[in-house]
Amino acid sequence: MDSKKAPEPAPKKSSTGSHDRDVALADLEKEKKLSFIKAWEDSEKTKAENKAQKKLSAIVAWENSKKAALEAKLKKIEEQLEKKKAEYAETMKNKVASIHKEAEEKRAMVEAKRGEEVLKAEEMAAKYRATGQSPKKLLGCF
Repeated sequence: MDSKKAPEPAPKKSSTGSHDRDVALADLEKEKKLSFIKAWEDSEKTKAENKAQKKLSAIVAWENSKKAALEAKLKKIEEQLEKKKAEYAETMKNKVASIHKEAEEKRAMVEAKRGEEVLKAEEMAAKYRATGQSPKKLLGCF
């Protein structure tokens, strides 16, 4: 190995060293640029990702807001329907009670009329018994 290094002249070595140094500096400069570009690329990708994430979050928030508004509207309508249902049920109960009351009154009137007619028949029968007469009109039995 020593024999190979010896034949090289000193000036070439220094010019080669200078050339190597220039190449090394150029490589270093190139690596620096590539590193800078890589950092910029990562930064831009991160910005794009953050921007997209922010928009996606806004969309989710918008969707949730709209859903909540519709659910609240639905609940309000359901409550209104329940209220109307209760009102109609109350109205129907009142009508049923009114019909029942009217039927009771009609029954009472029929019972009173029957009582009057029975009493009248008893009075007439007593009168016929007292006078010894027969009734001119017989009921539809004979």
